[in-house]
Amino acid sequence: MNQPQNDFEKMKRDLQVASKFLVPLVTVILLLVGANTTFYTVEPDEEAVVIRFGRYLNTNPPGLHFKIPFGVDKVLKVKTKRVLQAEFGFRTTDSRGRRSEYSERTFGNESLMLTGDLNVADVEWAVQYQISDPFKFLFQTSSPESNIRDVSESIMRRVVGDRLVSDVLTTGKIEIETQAQELMQEVLNVYDMGIKIVSVKLQDVNPPNGVKPSFNEVNEAKQEQEKVINVAEGEYNKVIPEARGKAEKLVSAAEGYSEALVNRALGDAEKFESVLKEYQRAPSITRKRIYLETMEEIFSRMEDITIVDPSIKGILPVYSEGKVK
Repeated sequence: MNQPQNDFEKMKRDLQVASKFLVPLVTVILLLVGANTTFYTVEPDEEAVVIRFGRYLNTNPPGLHFKIPFGVDKVLKVKTKRVLQAEFGFRTTDSRGRRSEYSERTFGNESLMLTGDLNVADVEWAVQYQISDPFKFLFQTSSPESNIRDVSESIMRRVVGDRLVSDVLTTGKIEIETQAQELMQEVLNVYDMGIKIVSVKLQDVNPPNGVKPSFNEVNEAKQEQEKVINVAEGEYNKVIPEARGKAEKLVSAAEGYSEALVNRALGDAEKFESVLKEYQRAPSITRKRIYLETMEEIFSRMEDITIVDPSIKGILPVYSEGKVK
């Protein structure tokens, strides 16, 4: 009977000794675990959503933050500063998750679309977006990425379906990108998903492979047509301004000649009136002066003059420019 009692006493003493070391050890472990789970760091491109007892508490910016440990507070970090991308009709990620060249086009169901003139176009595009509200992104919908893809594909088909295939393949790309971005943002705002659309970029737009040769021929014909039109417009811009310049020059010369004739006529009329006034005052003197001035003007145009008068024998000398003939 004494032996079992002694063993029990010995075990009791061992437990007492062990408890002296075990309690501090457990306390230290709990303190270390609590300290390790009390503080957390949010990276510069992240925001942290804090959930306490399953209820949303707050959203913390980048930096060092405190939380209640042992599962009371749960922290969910979201990459809110990173620009994410959803691709349609192609993929640009390799096996390591990095961007690479376009992969083989095996996503025809995403890219084939019906245009407004009932033609088919193969439209590849990418949507770049950011998470503007991490709480809404996490809890407003169960699969935000899938919703973004569904909204983007629906809007793009709507925008492309409102345009001619020629606009989609050529000049209407910028308008399509702008309108698609605006409509996507409007729909996502209605869903209140905490998503901001950064850009919508059309990567490659082509006709389906079955009609691509015919379409290329049509494009070549259109390019040739535009080339001829440009050459004609260039010739037009060269000839028409030159003709207009010549016409303006002729009109200006005619106007100058007309003005000169009118001024000369006015001057002759004024001269005639002044001569008339002198003639009315002294007719004989004025008549003689006019005769002399007229003869002087006539003779001044001639170099040599010879006057022959049958009633006069010999040659009548006439003075002209200092010479006698």
